[in-house]
Amino acid sequence: MTRAVMPLALFMVLVGLFWFVLGKMNEGEYNPRDVPTQFIGQQAPAFSLPDLLDPSRTVSTEALRGRTWLLNVWGTWCPECWKEHDYLLRLASNGVPIIGINWRDEADEAKAMLARLGNPFEQIGFDPHSDAVIEWGVYGAPETFLIDAEGIVRVKHTGAMTPAVWQEKFLSYFASRETAS
Repeated sequence: MTRAVMPLALFMVLVGLFWFVLGKMNEGEYNPRDVPTQFIGQQAPAFSLPDLLDPSRTVSTEALRGRTWLLNVWGTWCPECWKEHDYLLRLASNGVPIIGINWRDEADEAKAMLARLGNPFEQIGFDPHSDAVIEWGVYGAPETFLIDAEGIVRVKHTGAMTPAVWQEKFLSYFASRETAS
């Protein structure tokens, strides 16, 4: 009898934990995509990558010092990246500087996507082997970071950029600009 009770008790504990987490998710108190980063308030990790559109050029954090900008990690294999693309175009058309890192992708596929849908990025670092994104703690795409003029990471968002995310997390850093909402 004891042998049957132990697995049943373990099963009941797991079911209870599942319902507890599901309840927290429904209440908005828990989002499994919200992975904390140790970089908030810290110097942005440096990177220097070949430019996707012109491999003879380099995209680097050092060249971006002195301005506030967004870093968006994306790939053509990422459905959420396709979903956020139109909104990134809108932000860029309103003067928001967006630097992309094309991650774990084929250069020709990434170029074709941008040719088809438009290019919201001022520059795009090409990182097919995760050389830079590992240093940023990226585990999935899309992820967007806000880096201030001093090179400090101020915000991280995991998932697609949307008007609600922009308003809640990023807009205040670009308040002097007219931006998409």
